[in-house]
Amino acid sequence: RGLTDISLLERFIHLRYVDLSKNKLQDLSPLSSLTQLLWLKVDGNLLTSASMQELPYLQVISFDRNQIKDLEGIIHPLLANLSLKENKIQTVLGLSHDQLSSLQVLELRGNEIKTTAGLGVSKLKKLYLAQNTICSLEGLEEFEELETLHLRNNKLEALDGFSDSMKCLQYLNLRSNGIRSFQEVEKLQVLPMLQTLVLTDNPCAEEPDYRLEVLSRLPQLQRLDKELIEEDEREEAEQIRQTRLEKGK
Repeated sequence: RGLTDISLLERFIHLRYVDLSKNKLQDLSPLSSLTQLLWLKVDGNLLTSASMQELPYLQVISFDRNQIKDLEGIIHPLLANLSLKENKIQTVLGLSHDQLSSLQVLELRGNEIKTTAGLGVSKLKKLYLAQNTICSLEGLEEFEELETLHLRNNKLEALDGFSDSMKCLQYLNLRSNGIRSFQEVEKLQVLPMLQTLVLTDNPCAEEPDYRLEVLSRLPQLQRLDKELIEEDEREEAEQIRQTRLEKGK
């Protein structure tokens, strides 16, 4: 509707669900009186900051397709799902576990993030970082409860940064990065619960016997790319693994 002013909403203090998408808003301060708010969607506006006064019951916020540059000032204690897709964020600094102790899903796809260092919300279960410019993974060892990690379309050439403390990670999407060697894939052996790995559109995926090479290094996988691991494939990969172990001895 081309709205630039939402001060009228200050009176509606019992509102719980508010969708202000596709307007021209630059200021959300009138929402600070909506202390019962549970769900807020402000996609496609002109916001340059996600900072708001603390809303005690807010559980879901979507700030997609704005012009937000950082993660400062997001301090809602019951917030469980935060989406900031397609903004201009360059760093993940600014989020604090003390202020976002309930946050489980963080969506940062399509920004300008270069590294994962400093992401201070370690209780996350799902983290979406596709379509950024990430070339190094740092600080991931704190994410002991993370189950899903999306890193599609980044600049990763090495897979350092994963840790055996990431004992819940089951799904890892690394599609369209720059991973060339199976030695890098081998570094994922530290992930004890990894079940699904997506490596399509990496240079290593063009190598002969690509699936067997990956599976011989990560025998616990249930699915590689979109395909389930077949039993005969698993047996062949195990033979390759055993042969390598013998040679190693």
